[in-house]
Amino acid sequence: MTLRESLTQKKFVVTSEVQVPLGDEESDGLVESLGRVNGKRDGMSVSEMELEGIVGDTIRTCDLLKKNNLPAIYQTTTRDKNRFKIQKDLILAHDTGVENLLVFTEDYRITGDTLQESMFFHVDSGKLASVMDHLKKGITVEGAKLDNKIEFVLGCGVETPWGKSMPKQGLEEMEDMMNVGVGYFLTTPVFDMDPFIKFMKQAEPFNVPVIAEVMILRSAGMGKFLNRHFKPGLVPEWVIGKLAQAKNKQQASIEIFATIVTNLKYICQGVHIVTIGGVDNLEQYLNAAKLR
Repeated sequence: MTLRESLTQKKFVVTSEVQVPLGDEESDGLVESLGRVNGKRDGMSVSEMELEGIVGDTIRTCDLLKKNNLPAIYQTTTRDKNRFKIQKDLILAHDTGVENLLVFTEDYRITGDTLQESMFFHVDSGKLASVMDHLKKGITVEGAKLDNKIEFVLGCGVETPWGKSMPKQGLEEMEDMMNVGVGYFLTTPVFDMDPFIKFMKQAEPFNVPVIAEVMILRSAGMGKFLNRHFKPGLVPEWVIGKLAQAKNKQQASIEIFATIVTNLKYICQGVHIVTIGGVDNLEQYLNAAKLR
């Protein structure tokens, strides 16, 4: 079942991130590890990545996933790209058979295999809308005719406030993305349910599926690092405390993940899993949370 079908049929969606490999050997290992959980996810988002001057080939990775019957989501940014660059990337992604698009700008979001990698949030909706409107009509922004009309299932990142009301700007941005044709909203990481329930009540009038991001934390140190370097209060003390006191860190990590996902099944329409380098152990987490 495709991501579009799962969203339309209101099934509980499961997606996760994929780190772009930097060489052929890493590509082989990626396919092998992802293949172990194939069929348990509706999509695998492939983010653009640059590490110490080495740029990963996101489009090539999407093509690699498609050729191995793994559902790819092309994850891109908008802030540092003009309309022509966005258009070029979307056409290339479409040519590989990618049907799903996830967009942010490089402001706030965790991505990649290490905690030191970038965070980004917010979307330049006007720039994106211009490109997508043209592609849907089968023409480029320059007016040239395309061989086919191009349309994606569009996901958009939104920030979930920690126990606060959604700011007016956030609601306006969600409304802007409605006009672009967003198919679902993807939140920042969720740990506590009460603040997230408040957010869901505010998002309810949009009548757009919401997928909650769930982060796999394997140690108390990871949680403290995120709170110190990315956003104070991102990881609550109950999570850090449980990981710090646990004799079996991995079991505690799995239990935290399973508890969060189980609660989210009654609140939103899916989860997006951030593994932060733990993709090889993902199957254990999926099984514990009874995801497929």
